Amino acid sequence: MTAHMIDHGDGLMEARLEHGDALASILNLGCVLRDWRAPLGGRLAPAVLGYADPRAYRGDGRWFGAVVGRVANRIAHGRFRLEGRDHALPLNDGPHHLHGGPDGLSRRLWAMETDDAASAVRLSLVSPDGDQGYPGALALSVDIALGRDGLTYAMAAEADRPTPVNLAQHAYYNLGPGDVRRHVLRVDAAAYTPTGADLIPTGEVAPVAGTRFDFRRPRALAEADPEGAGHDVNLALDPARDTGEPAAEAWAPGGLRLRLWTDQPGLQVYDGAGIGEVAGGLDGARHSAFGGLCLEAQGFPDSPNRPGFPSIIHGPGAPYRQRLRLALDPAPAAAETDGAWKGRPEQGEAAPA
Repeated sequence: MTAHMIDHGDGLMEARLEHGDALASILNLGCVLRDWRAPLGGRLAPAVLGYADPRAYRGDGRWFGAVVGRVANRIAHGRFRLEGRDHALPLNDGPHHLHGGPDGLSRRLWAMETDDAASAVRLSLVSPDGDQGYPGALALSVDIALGRDGLTYAMAAEADRPTPVNLAQHAYYNLGPGDVRRHVLRVDAAAYTPTGADLIPTGEVAPVAGTRFDFRRPRALAEADPEGAGHDVNLALDPARDTGEPAAEAWAPGGLRLRLWTDQPGLQVYDGAGIGEVAGGLDGARHSAFGGLCLEAQGFPDSPNRPGFPSIIHGPGAPYRQRLRLALDPAPAAAETDGAWKGRPEQGEAAPA
């Protein structure tokens, strides 16, 4: 187990974590997961999209690998009302506020210290009252460790007055060759939050049954979305699920499998349809549409304006906490995949013959 720092100048630092044959690299700019690799077929296979030049993240508009906030996802029209006061936030997604705004937490240089013995890093930041329009000062910490159980995140925030907090880890995963439409996805979610064309929730929580958002059984993204419309949806994770089991898993045939455990109520599934053309990736890669899959554990989008959604308001006596665990291993063989399908009938359904 090792953790050591690399100074890229102008305050930009990188922590390189190693445990066994796995490695991960974390930037202090927005807590970015710049690189994560795991053994596959006698080599270290990359699992996330990232830039070869760490300085490229300063101008990144795709949130590659970052922890986004104060509030991940969208707030309609950049407005919400809290304790009798209206709050206006900067708009950076057409008429809406996205991922904490144009100068959100993902744009900041966090303080960073490493723990060599644990192959871990702690990042901390104070966001002042009024930052990007949000009320209250917010003291944040993100602990990231690479170990036997994979990559773990412990996120915490303490506010001096009530304020919305909803952090999300925004890595783009690509677990094998080609684009992610070949990836197989399973999510323990029987419902989702429908949106309008602008991706603002309607306030409804609807069943996924019969929609392209039904991943209760593993299926390829292309199978779920044969017309290539793209996925960018918040799935409502089953509150009664077994938290000892992964809430989601994705794999590329012949590549890696990612398993995800979370204590959050939602998971944003974004298939990277809007990535565009990106040069200068790790190992000389070029990224384009459907080049990476985001699985963003989070509270529900636009929660401050949706009283029926789980609250994301935190303040004195009500700190914010999030735990996330991610694990990589070789993807299951086709026969094992078939068995997983047949072994997970929905309630009231017979297993397929």
